[in-house]
Amino acid sequence: METHPVRYWADYPEKSSRGILLLRTFLGWLILLPHFFLLWILSIAEVFVFFIAWWAILFAGKFPRGMFDFVVKVLRYSLWVSGYMVMLTDRYPPFFGAAEPGADYPVHLEAAYPEKSSRGILLLRTFFGWLYVGIPHGFCLYFLALAVMVVEFLAWWAILFAGKFPRGMFDFAVGVTRWSTRVNAYMLMLTDAYPPFSLT
Repeated sequence: METHPVRYWADYPEKSSRGILLLRTFLGWLILLPHFFLLWILSIAEVFVFFIAWWAILFAGKFPRGMFDFVVKVLRYSLWVSGYMVMLTDRYPPFFGAAEPGADYPVHLEAAYPEKSSRGILLLRTFFGWLYVGIPHGFCLYFLALAVMVVEFLAWWAILFAGKFPRGMFDFAVGVTRWSTRVNAYMLMLTDAYPPFSLT
């Protein structure tokens, strides 16, 4: 049973559309342009929120709830867009704020709000995160990302000819995203739980 405070999963599609596959392949950059622009704006806002939250944790030992929810929503939104891009779903992603956790969009992210955040972990992560998070996880995720590229290439042809994303390949792609999402959540101070070296 999954116990990590950051949960990511995607609903497996029994069928995938060849038409959407081709549309996404050749015009994906164009149809997702509004999302890319909005994510860019949100990332700027997130920098300011992150800066204020850092000081709040340092002095109060707590990530302000409204700021926490905002960062989670931005992360969830980016996962909706990337999930569509990498064929985990054929459903065009809703725009930021258009859907909440528990909505029926097939790419999901939930993060448990921490009532307390550790000042020690905050400082350790700030000054040495690159060493104890970035290097080991970055090394693993680099090779996993290469594997995902191969899986996505094979899945593209499987969808084109069979109309279906092979289940094992789908689960692998979701697992790698889950791993990287937990690393991101840790570095964004959403949790003090060190990310596991795991696809599950």
